[in-house]
Formats: sequence, C-alpha cells, structure tokens
Amino acid sequence: MKNKTFALFPRFSISSIYTLDFEKLYQKGYRALLFDIDNTLVLHDEPAREETVALFHRMQAAGFKTAVLSNNGVERVGAFQDRVRADLVIPNAGKPKAKAYLQAVEQFGIEKGQALFFGDQLFTDILGGNRAEVPTVLVKPMGKEKYFHILLKRILEKPFLLAYQRNHALFQEEITAVV
Repeated sequence: MKNKTFALFPRFSISSIYTLDFEKLYQKGYRALLFDIDNTLVLHDEPAREETVALFHRMQAAGFKTAVLSNNGVERVGAFQDRVRADLVIPNAGKPKAKAYLQAVEQFGIEKGQALFFGDQLFTDILGGNRAEVPTVLVKPMGKEKYFHILLKRILEKPFLLAYQRNHALFQEEITAVV
C-alpha cells in the first residue's frame, strides 16, 4: 500500500467532487473514478440531482470509467444508477472490505493506481480503499448526518482527522493541487 502512514488516512482530500478538473486527472494517468453515494455525491437518501447526472457525463466525456460502490441496498443504488449511468455499480459493497474496490479495478482492466476512490467516511470508505491499495480521496461531507450510527462514526473520526490535518492539507479545493 503506497499510503503506509496509517490505514485511515486518505491519500488526498477535497471539499467537493463538483469542483474537480477531470481532464487534469486523466492527464495524470487516472482512468477510473469510484464513488460512495451518500454525503459524497448527494445528501443522505437524496436522489441523483441534475448536477450529479451532469458530473457523471463530464467524467465519462473526459474518458473515465465510473463506478458507484455503496453499502446501500439494491433499491437505493439502482435508483441512483438509473439517473447517473455509471459504468459499474456495486450495491451492498461491504466496505471497508477490499472486495468491491478490487472488483471494480479488475472489471475495468486497470492497475489499482489508475483508480481513485472518493468517499466521506474514514472507517468505511477510506479504510476499504486503502486495504485494496486503491488511492483514496476523503471528501468533506456534504451535510449534517441524519442517522445516529453515522453521527457516532463522525465523532470517532475527529481525532484521526486532527492527526491527518497536522501532516496534510485537509480538504484542498482541487485534488490536482496535491496529486
């Protein structure tokens, strides 16, 4: 794993998916972008917005393969997929296990380092990507948590985020500034 400092530390961090320069990322050699849904692309339980649909069109137009890896069930992920048309969706992904991340990389026929995984939670999204040795990007959560178990995880994440902040520029405006 290239990010050997700590399994909960992401390789990169950003404030929003919606401000990324996808053409620059493609020029840097990335070929697949993998995403969590809730609080990464949209608020919890929110359907894909027009902005989200346009985002997936922009990424695919830039040449990227796209995937959604979510611990949500088939119904939630399927409804999201109906709008965004990702190249691959994996519901019930079992994050933080590495299996779904590795499945996406294998299906796209790329090396692990040619993918980026974007997620908002350290204990599921980032840990899973790091276990799979897929570069991870921590996305600043889009909104307040509406579920107690996720709110509890946010509280437990705070010390790790503080430690990360001391050594990295947390929530850079663009990933290309730190890639």
